Amino acid sequence: MNLADFDYHLPPERIAAEPARPRHAARLLHVRGDGLDDRTILDLPALLAPGDLLVVNDTRVIPAQLTGRRGDARIGITLDRPLADGTWRVLLRNARRARPGETIAIDGAGGIAAEVIDRAPDGSATLRFDCDAETFRAMLDRAASLALPPYIPRPAGISEQDRQDYQTMFAAEEGAVAAPTAGLHFTETVLAALAARGVGLATVTLHVGAGTFLPVREDQLERHKLHAERGLIGPETAALVNATRARGGRIVAVGTTSLRVLETAAGDDGTLAPWHGETELFITPGYRFKLVDRLMTNFHLPKSTLLMLVAAFAGVERMRAAYAHAIARGYRFYSYGDASLLERA
Repeated sequence: MNLADFDYHLPPERIAAEPARPRHAARLLHVRGDGLDDRTILDLPALLAPGDLLVVNDTRVIPAQLTGRRGDARIGITLDRPLADGTWRVLLRNARRARPGETIAIDGAGGIAAEVIDRAPDGSATLRFDCDAETFRAMLDRAASLALPPYIPRPAGISEQDRQDYQTMFAAEEGAVAAPTAGLHFTETVLAALAARGVGLATVTLHVGAGTFLPVREDQLERHKLHAERGLIGPETAALVNATRARGGRIVAVGTTSLRVLETAAGDDGTLAPWHGETELFITPGYRFKLVDRLMTNFHLPKSTLLMLVAAFAGVERMRAAYAHAIARGYRFYSYGDASLLERA
Protein backbone atom coordinates (compact mmCIF):
# COMPACT_ATOMS: atom_id res chain seq x y z
CA MET A 1 0.00 0.00 0.00
CA ASN A 2 1.06 3.60 -0.55
CA LEU A 3 0.92 6.68 1.67
CA ALA A 4 -2.07 8.07 -0.22
CA ASP A 5 -4.14 5.04 0.86
CA PHE A 6 -4.14 6.48 4.40
CA ASP A 7 -5.30 9.99 3.66
CA TYR A 8 -8.66 11.45 4.67
CA HIS A 9 -10.18 14.91 5.11
CA LEU A 10 -10.78 16.06 8.67
CA PRO A 11 -12.69 19.32 9.24
CA PRO A 12 -10.50 21.51 11.49
CA GLU A 13 -13.28 21.87 14.06
CA ARG A 14 -13.01 18.12 14.79
CA ILE A 15 -9.51 18.56 16.29
CA ALA A 16 -9.76 18.66 20.09
CA ALA A 17 -7.84 21.52 21.72
CA GLU A 18 -8.90 20.47 25.24
CA PRO A 19 -9.69 17.07 26.77
CA ALA A 20 -13.15 16.03 27.90
CA ARG A 21 -13.92 16.89 31.51
CA PRO A 22 -14.13 14.64 33.38
CA ARG A 23 -11.81 12.46 31.32
CA HIS A 24 -14.25 9.54 31.24
CA ALA A 25 -16.88 11.77 29.60
CA ALA A 26 -15.15 11.23 26.24
CA ARG A 27 -16.92 9.19 23.57
CA LEU A 28 -15.90 5.67 22.58
CA LEU A 29 -16.56 4.20 19.13
CA HIS A 30 -16.79 0.41 19.33
CA VAL A 31 -15.57 -1.00 16.02
CA ARG A 32 -16.95 -4.54 15.83
CA GLY A 33 -16.59 -7.11 13.12
CA ASP A 34 -20.15 -6.45 11.96
CA GLY A 35 -20.78 -2.81 12.79
CA LEU A 36 -20.12 0.36 14.76
CA ASP A 37 -21.56 1.37 18.13
CA ASP A 38 -21.48 4.87 19.67
CA ARG A 39 -20.53 4.57 23.32
CA THR A 40 -18.69 6.48 26.05
CA ILE A 41 -15.59 5.62 28.07
CA LEU A 42 -17.84 4.61 30.97
CA ASP A 43 -19.18 1.79 28.76
CA LEU A 44 -15.72 0.21 28.44
CA PRO A 45 -16.15 -2.30 31.30
CA ALA A 46 -19.36 -3.65 29.74
CA LEU A 47 -17.56 -4.13 26.41
CA LEU A 48 -14.92 -6.34 28.02
CA ALA A 49 -15.33 -9.74 29.67
CA PRO A 50 -14.36 -11.02 33.11
CA GLY A 51 -10.87 -12.46 32.80
CA ASP A 52 -9.71 -9.98 30.14
CA LEU A 53 -6.47 -8.08 30.81
CA LEU A 54 -6.06 -4.38 30.14
CA VAL A 55 -2.43 -3.38 29.41
CA VAL A 56 -1.54 0.29 29.89
CA ASN A 57 1.61 2.32 29.29
CA ASP A 58 3.04 3.82 32.50
CA THR A 59 5.49 6.23 30.86
CA ARG A 60 5.61 9.77 32.23
CA VAL A 61 5.99 12.79 29.96
CA ILE A 62 9.00 15.01 30.62
CA PRO A 63 9.39 18.68 29.65
CA ALA A 64 11.25 18.09 26.39
CA GLN A 65 11.08 21.34 24.41
CA LEU A 66 14.14 23.58 24.74
CA THR A 67 15.28 26.75 22.97
CA GLY A 68 18.96 27.21 22.12
CA ARG A 69 21.08 29.85 20.44
CA ARG A 70 23.98 29.64 18.05
CA GLY A 71 25.12 33.19 17.33
CA ASP A 72 22.04 35.10 16.27
CA ALA A 73 20.12 31.95 15.31
CA ARG A 74 17.34 30.72 17.59
CA ILE A 75 17.22 26.90 17.52
CA GLY A 76 14.34 24.69 18.63
CA ILE A 77 15.39 21.48 20.39
CA THR A 78 12.98 18.61 21.08
CA LEU A 79 14.49 15.81 23.15
CA ASP A 80 13.97 12.32 21.73
CA ARG A 81 15.82 9.77 23.85
CA PRO A 82 19.05 9.39 25.85
CA LEU A 83 21.79 7.20 24.37
CA ALA A 84 24.07 4.78 26.22
CA ASP A 85 27.07 7.14 26.13
CA GLY A 86 25.19 9.95 27.91
CA THR A 87 24.34 11.95 24.78
CA TRP A 88 20.79 12.75 23.66
CA ARG A 89 19.12 12.15 20.33
CA VAL A 90 17.03 15.23 19.52
CA LEU A 91 15.10 16.94 16.74
CA LEU A 92 16.36 20.39 15.71
CA ARG A 93 14.52 23.25 14.00
CA ASN A 94 16.13 26.29 12.36
CA ALA A 95 19.51 24.66 12.87
CA ARG A 96 21.37 25.21 9.61
CA ARG A 97 24.17 26.95 11.48
CA ALA A 98 24.56 24.16 14.06
CA ARG A 99 27.25 21.86 12.71
CA PRO A 100 29.11 18.95 14.36
CA GLY A 101 31.65 20.27 16.82
CA GLU A 102 29.78 23.52 17.44
CA THR A 103 28.00 24.52 20.65
CA ILE A 104 24.40 25.57 21.29
CA ALA A 105 23.69 27.71 24.38
CA ILE A 106 20.44 26.70 26.11
CA ASP A 107 18.06 29.53 27.02
CA GLY A 108 17.16 29.75 30.71
CA ALA A 109 19.54 26.94 31.64
CA GLY A 110 21.99 28.86 33.81
CA GLY A 111 24.91 28.56 31.42
CA ILE A 112 24.38 24.97 30.29
CA ALA A 113 25.23 24.33 26.64
CA ALA A 114 25.18 21.39 24.25
CA GLU A 115 27.80 20.26 21.73
CA VAL A 116 26.54 19.03 18.37
CA ILE A 117 27.97 15.52 17.84
CA ASP A 118 26.29 14.70 14.54
CA ARG A 119 23.43 15.75 12.25
CA ALA A 120 21.06 13.67 10.08
CA PRO A 121 19.06 14.68 6.98
CA ASP A 122 15.73 14.07 8.76
CA GLY A 123 16.36 16.90 11.24
CA SER A 124 17.60 14.70 14.06
CA ALA A 125 20.93 15.19 15.78
CA THR A 126 23.00 13.98 18.70
CA LEU A 127 23.83 16.51 21.43
CA ARG A 128 26.12 16.26 24.45
CA PHE A 129 25.00 18.54 27.30
CA ASP A 130 27.83 19.84 29.50
CA CYS A 131 26.36 18.73 32.82
CA ASP A 132 25.68 15.55 34.77
CA ALA A 133 22.34 13.70 34.69
CA GLU A 134 21.01 15.21 37.93
CA THR A 135 21.81 18.77 36.85
CA PHE A 136 20.32 18.07 33.42
CA ARG A 137 17.02 16.90 34.87
CA ALA A 138 16.80 19.93 37.14
CA MET A 139 17.56 22.13 34.13
CA LEU A 140 14.59 20.67 32.25
CA ASP A 141 12.23 21.76 35.02
CA ARG A 142 13.59 25.32 34.74
CA ALA A 143 14.15 25.75 31.03
CA ALA A 144 12.03 23.22 29.12
CA SER A 145 8.32 22.97 28.37
CA LEU A 146 6.00 20.21 27.28
CA ALA A 147 6.29 19.38 23.58
CA LEU A 148 2.57 19.52 22.83
CA PRO A 149 1.64 18.44 19.29
CA PRO A 150 1.44 21.33 16.79
CA TYR A 151 -2.31 20.83 16.31
CA ILE A 152 -2.92 21.87 19.95
CA PRO A 153 -2.39 25.65 19.68
CA ARG A 154 -1.06 27.41 22.75
CA PRO A 155 -0.11 30.94 21.61
CA ALA A 156 0.23 32.07 25.23
CA GLY A 157 2.44 29.11 26.12
CA ILE A 158 1.89 25.81 27.92
CA SER A 159 -0.43 26.19 30.91
CA GLU A 160 -0.40 24.45 34.26
CA GLN A 161 -3.67 22.82 33.17
CA ASP A 162 -1.88 21.25 30.20
CA ARG A 163 0.83 19.94 32.49
CA GLN A 164 -1.89 18.05 34.34
CA ASP A 165 -4.00 17.13 31.31
CA TYR A 166 -1.09 15.69 29.32
CA GLN A 167 -0.24 12.97 31.85
CA THR A 168 -2.16 9.73 32.25
CA MET A 169 -3.17 8.54 35.70
CA PHE A 170 -0.71 5.66 35.19
CA ALA A 171 2.33 7.93 34.61
CA ALA A 172 5.23 6.67 36.70
CA GLU A 173 8.39 6.07 34.63
CA GLU A 174 9.88 9.32 33.29
CA GLY A 175 11.04 9.45 29.70
CA ALA A 176 8.27 10.18 27.18
CA VAL A 177 8.25 13.23 24.92
CA ALA A 178 4.55 12.77 24.08
CA ALA A 179 1.72 11.23 26.08
CA PRO A 180 0.29 7.76 25.36
CA THR A 181 -3.01 9.44 24.69
CA ALA A 182 -5.43 6.50 24.93
CA GLY A 183 -4.54 6.35 28.61
CA LEU A 184 -5.70 9.94 29.14
CA HIS A 185 -9.33 8.76 29.27
CA PHE A 186 -8.99 6.73 32.47
CA THR A 187 -10.14 7.80 35.93
CA GLU A 188 -10.54 6.07 39.29
CA THR A 189 -14.22 5.65 38.43
CA VAL A 190 -13.39 3.68 35.29
CA LEU A 191 -10.75 1.56 37.04
CA ALA A 192 -13.17 0.67 39.83
CA ALA A 193 -15.79 -0.42 37.29
CA LEU A 194 -13.22 -2.51 35.39
CA ALA A 195 -12.13 -4.22 38.61
CA ALA A 196 -15.74 -4.93 39.55
CA ARG A 197 -16.23 -6.48 36.11
CA GLY A 198 -13.27 -8.80 36.72
CA VAL A 199 -10.95 -7.17 34.18
CA GLY A 200 -7.29 -7.25 35.16
CA LEU A 201 -4.72 -4.48 34.78
CA ALA A 202 -1.05 -4.66 33.84
CA THR A 203 1.57 -2.07 32.88
CA VAL A 204 4.29 -1.85 30.27
CA THR A 205 6.60 1.07 29.52
CA LEU A 206 7.23 2.62 26.13
CA HIS A 207 8.80 6.07 26.16
CA VAL A 208 7.17 7.88 23.23
CA GLY A 209 9.89 9.72 21.30
CA ALA A 210 9.99 12.92 19.27
CA GLY A 211 9.69 10.87 16.09
CA THR A 212 5.96 10.67 16.77
CA PHE A 213 5.72 14.31 15.55
CA LEU A 214 7.43 13.61 12.21
CA PRO A 215 5.36 13.07 9.04
CA VAL A 216 5.84 10.08 6.75
CA ARG A 217 7.66 11.39 3.68
CA GLU A 218 8.00 8.16 1.70
CA ASP A 219 5.17 7.29 -0.69
CA GLN A 220 6.17 3.62 -0.51
CA LEU A 221 5.61 2.52 3.09
CA GLU A 222 8.35 -0.10 3.09
CA ARG A 223 10.90 2.69 2.69
CA HIS A 224 9.82 4.52 5.85
CA LYS A 225 11.80 3.89 9.04
CA LEU A 226 10.50 4.65 12.52
CA HIS A 227 12.67 6.30 15.14
CA ALA A 228 13.62 3.88 17.91
CA GLU A 229 11.76 4.10 21.23
CA ARG A 230 12.80 2.63 24.58
CA GLY A 231 10.58 0.13 26.36
CA LEU A 232 10.32 -2.35 29.20
CA ILE A 233 8.09 -5.28 30.17
CA GLY A 234 8.60 -6.59 33.68
CA PRO A 235 8.26 -10.20 34.82
CA GLU A 236 4.96 -9.56 36.63
CA THR A 237 3.30 -8.22 33.48
CA ALA A 238 4.71 -11.04 31.36
CA ALA A 239 3.29 -13.58 33.82
CA LEU A 240 -0.13 -11.87 33.88
CA VAL A 241 -0.32 -11.79 30.07
CA ASN A 242 0.65 -15.45 29.72
CA ALA A 243 -1.78 -16.56 32.45
CA THR A 244 -4.61 -14.56 30.87
CA ARG A 245 -4.06 -16.16 27.48
CA ALA A 246 -3.75 -19.63 28.99
CA ARG A 247 -7.23 -19.38 30.54
CA GLY A 248 -8.82 -17.89 27.42
CA GLY A 249 -8.88 -14.23 28.41
CA ARG A 250 -8.21 -11.46 25.91
CA ILE A 251 -5.30 -9.01 25.90
CA VAL A 252 -6.58 -5.45 25.50
CA ALA A 253 -3.86 -2.92 24.67
CA VAL A 254 -4.56 0.64 25.76
CA GLY A 255 -2.92 2.67 23.03
CA THR A 256 -0.70 1.93 20.07
CA THR A 257 2.35 2.29 22.34
CA SER A 258 1.26 -0.60 24.57
CA LEU A 259 0.45 -2.68 21.49
CA ARG A 260 3.83 -2.02 19.86
CA VAL A 261 5.86 -2.96 22.92
CA LEU A 262 3.79 -6.14 23.46
CA GLU A 263 4.11 -7.19 19.83
CA THR A 264 7.85 -6.40 19.86
CA ALA A 265 8.47 -8.65 22.86
CA ALA A 266 6.06 -11.49 22.01
CA GLY A 267 7.36 -14.78 20.65
CA ASP A 268 5.93 -16.22 17.46
CA ASP A 269 3.60 -18.38 19.58
CA GLY A 270 2.30 -15.33 21.48
CA THR A 271 4.23 -16.12 24.66
CA LEU A 272 5.54 -13.01 26.42
CA ALA A 273 8.87 -12.85 28.24
CA PRO A 274 10.29 -9.96 30.29
CA TRP A 275 11.98 -7.52 27.92
CA HIS A 276 13.78 -4.22 27.76
CA GLY A 277 15.40 -2.44 24.85
CA GLU A 278 14.45 -0.36 21.84
CA THR A 279 11.78 -1.00 19.25
CA GLU A 280 11.44 0.29 15.69
CA LEU A 281 8.44 -1.94 14.94
CA PHE A 282 6.46 -0.41 12.05
CA ILE A 283 3.07 -2.12 11.71
CA THR A 284 1.26 -1.86 8.37
CA PRO A 285 -1.55 -3.91 6.78
CA GLY A 286 -0.38 -7.48 6.33
CA TYR A 287 1.30 -7.66 9.74
CA ARG A 288 0.44 -10.85 11.68
CA PHE A 289 -0.47 -9.94 15.25
CA LYS A 290 0.93 -12.38 17.80
CA LEU A 291 -0.60 -11.29 21.08
CA VAL A 292 -3.06 -8.38 21.25
CA ASP A 293 -6.79 -9.14 20.83
CA ARG A 294 -8.36 -5.70 21.34
CA LEU A 295 -7.01 -2.17 20.97
CA MET A 296 -8.29 1.00 22.59
CA THR A 297 -6.90 4.04 20.79
CA ASN A 298 -7.64 7.63 19.82
CA PHE A 299 -8.35 8.87 16.28
CA HIS A 300 -5.11 9.48 14.39
CA LEU A 301 -3.77 11.93 11.83
CA PRO A 302 -4.08 11.32 8.09
CA LYS A 303 -1.07 9.58 6.51
CA SER A 304 0.34 8.73 9.96
CA THR A 305 2.04 5.51 11.01
CA LEU A 306 -0.59 5.13 13.74
CA LEU A 307 -3.41 5.19 11.21
CA MET A 308 -1.55 2.46 9.33
CA LEU A 309 -1.29 0.44 12.54
CA VAL A 310 -5.02 0.59 13.32
CA ALA A 311 -5.83 -0.32 9.70
CA ALA A 312 -3.55 -3.34 10.06
CA PHE A 313 -5.28 -4.31 13.30
CA ALA A 314 -8.95 -3.86 12.43
CA GLY A 315 -8.89 -3.91 8.62
CA VAL A 316 -8.42 -1.11 6.12
CA GLU A 317 -12.05 -0.87 4.97
CA ARG A 318 -13.44 -1.16 8.50
CA MET A 319 -11.25 1.72 9.64
CA ARG A 320 -12.19 3.86 6.65
CA ALA A 321 -15.83 3.31 7.57
CA ALA A 322 -15.13 3.98 11.25
CA TYR A 323 -13.36 7.28 10.56
CA ALA A 324 -16.08 8.43 8.17
CA HIS A 325 -18.66 7.57 10.85
CA ALA A 326 -16.71 9.39 13.56
CA ILE A 327 -16.39 12.54 11.46
CA ALA A 328 -20.08 12.50 10.54
CA ARG A 329 -21.14 11.96 14.17
CA GLY A 330 -18.98 14.77 15.56
CA TYR A 331 -16.30 12.77 17.36
CA ARG A 332 -13.26 14.74 18.55
CA PHE A 333 -9.91 13.74 17.05
CA TYR A 334 -6.23 13.43 18.01
CA SER A 335 -4.47 13.61 21.39
CA TYR A 336 -7.20 15.31 23.45
CA GLY A 337 -10.03 13.73 21.47
CA ASP A 338 -12.33 10.74 21.78
CA ALA A 339 -11.37 7.06 21.59
CA SER A 340 -12.22 3.85 19.80
CA LEU A 341 -12.24 0.20 20.86
CA LEU A 342 -11.16 -2.03 17.99
CA GLU A 343 -11.74 -5.73 17.55
CA ARG A 344 -8.97 -7.47 15.63
CA ALA A 345 -9.81 -8.35 12.05
